[in-house]
Amino acid sequence: MPRVRIRAEGPSRGANCSPSGGSEAAKPQAWGPFRAGAQPQAWRPLARGFTLVEILVVLVILAVAGSLAIVAIERDERHLAAREAKRFAGALEFAAARAQARNETLGVSADRAIRFWRREPGADRWIALDDDVLGPRVLPEPLVGAPTTYAGQRVAPDTIVPLRASGRNEPFTFAVASPVWLVVLAADPLNRVSITEPTPVAP
Repeated sequence: MPRVRIRAEGPSRGANCSPSGGSEAAKPQAWGPFRAGAQPQAWRPLARGFTLVEILVVLVILAVAGSLAIVAIERDERHLAAREAKRFAGALEFAAARAQARNETLGVSADRAIRFWRREPGADRWIALDDDVLGPRVLPEPLVGAPTTYAGQRVAPDTIVPLRASGRNEPFTFAVASPVWLVVLAADPLNRVSITEPTPVAP
């Protein structure tokens, strides 16, 4: 008797059995947010503001930096005022000695610049000196100068203080100041000039 081969029919390759008994094509599985054919989205960090502690730390740093800058500026102005006052004092003593040596009357004034003058003989007129030693000198910012007293009396800021040929001069004072510091120069009848230490300007 011939042998009969029985072939078991099963689902074809690529087919999927559904609970209803039918078959459908295999579909790719979706894993989380990444689906087949979908473009991946760019990563975006979460928006975050500053905390109160961070803001306070920044404010403290700015306050410390500002105070250090103010101290540096004041210290620089103090040194500047003392240096220019010392230079002015040397020029005053030199001018007084020159007035005697050349038998002429000189004068000195101060505002934004230090100026020395010579009085013309027989005329009530001052001529500005323009030489290497007693030529005009502009004071560095923010310094200003001014005469303050002559013979014990207060004088106007635009006064020209005389330096006589006889060498017998009245005592006088000048001020060199910044908005923060003040230095006073005082000349005695012997034409010696003393300088005070820089003192804070009264508000």
